[in-house]
This record gives sequence, C-alpha cells and structure tokens, in this order.
Amino acid sequence: MNPALIDTGVIVAVLDKRDLHHQRVTHALKKIRQPFATCEAVINESCYLLSHIAGAPEAVLANVEQGIFEIRFQLREAITTVQYLMQKYRDQPIDLADACLIQMADELNTGDILTLDSDFLHYRWRKTKHFNLLIPQA
Repeated sequence: MNPALIDTGVIVAVLDKRDLHHQRVTHALKKIRQPFATCEAVINESCYLLSHIAGAPEAVLANVEQGIFEIRFQLREAITTVQYLMQKYRDQPIDLADACLIQMADELNTGDILTLDSDFLHYRWRKTKHFNLLIPQA
C-alpha cells in the first residue's frame, strides 16, 4: 500500500489542541489506513512550531522512532530536483519541506497527502499529476 504523505500543519494540528484545525485533522486521520511518510524538513518544522507545548516536540520524534512517521527521503540524493522544484514554484510560498514532499510523491508513487497547505492544489507530482488532498480544504 502506498503511503500518505504528511505535512507540517497536520502534525502541528494534531498535537496542539488549541489549533484551529485540531478537530478536523484528528477526524480525518482516523479514516486513513495508509502508512504515513514524511521528510526530516517536516519533522524539523513541526518540532519548532510545537516547541511552546511541553512534550510536543518529543511526541513528534517518538512518532518517528516508532515508525508512525516513516522517513523515506534523503535530501542529498534529491538535491538537484528539490532545487529545481523550489525555482519552478518560486511564485508560490514553497519551502524546503514542500519541495521535499513533492519529490517524495514522485519517489513513492503517491499523490495522497495530508496537508492544510492550499499550495498543494497548485503543485504537481510527476510534473503533471494533481495531489489528492486527504483533508478537504476549509
């Protein structure tokens, strides 16, 4: 089964009960049967954004350690493509994590993504394929 990619905003919303999207994301995650795949850039962003909540960064890392968030990406091996994607989508607010997730979609043959980022409506994987946003845009 192909994994569902998971983005920073989803991880933050799950672990921060005060987050505006907490209930919507928690509800959506209960329906997902696929494994979750992400990249270290997403983990880094999540830990940083959750640093104000005691135990939350540790919870993110525990999910990596337990294999709930599978890290299936090596930036060193995809740096040229990631740089290209950041240039291609420079008119969008693309960041390193987004570019890595786009490249991961290609590598893992999946456009299924858990994200709150509407920019994934504009990004394409395999150059022309639309992402399947598993959390409907609000």
